[in-house]
Amino acid sequence: MSNLIKRSRKTKETTIEIKLSVADTQRPLPNQVESGIPFLDHMLQTFALYANVHLDLSAQGDLAVDHHHTVEDIGLVLGEALLQLYNSEKARARFGYALIPMDDSLAEVVLDVCNRPYLVYRPIFPQSYVGNFPTALLKEFFQALTSRAHWTLHVTIRYADNSHHAAEALFKAWGRAYLMASARVPHSGVLSTKGTLSN
Repeated sequence: MSNLIKRSRKTKETTIEIKLSVADTQRPLPNQVESGIPFLDHMLQTFALYANVHLDLSAQGDLAVDHHHTVEDIGLVLGEALLQLYNSEKARARFGYALIPMDDSLAEVVLDVCNRPYLVYRPIFPQSYVGNFPTALLKEFFQALTSRAHWTLHVTIRYADNSHHAAEALFKAWGRAYLMASARVPHSGVLSTKGTLSN
């Protein structure tokens, strides 16, 4: 498995272990995601499928308190892993965009891998919970992710009647946008008029 990225985080609140690589299309492996939060597992498996990455994630957190620490810390560690994976090869497209429907919902994600962390987050979640998962925590996840991946990320749910559909469309769009941004391009240097991706 080429470019296998390993990242971890251990605090009094959570223990996170992540292995990440570009998926092998000839011998695909099932993504293994066990966070203790089934809905988040489903969303992360969805992202990995559409991003064409192989994700092995395990997390133990203080879920008896609530989901917040675990969701946020997974975002931090996954952001670090995605930054390292993206930087493991040069000449990438840098920009990604996807507009994805799921039944009643339409989600849009626009991504710039630019070393300038910034999140614009404009969701519509008609229901505050999907099962026992509070949809408000998705902002905490993406805020943590962008801070460590050093992305500019614009996340929009244009409309939705069902929060599960909205979130699933969003993670599919995020996966597709990442896949586009990480595509190899015939360019010998950094895609920036400054010659560097920095602040």
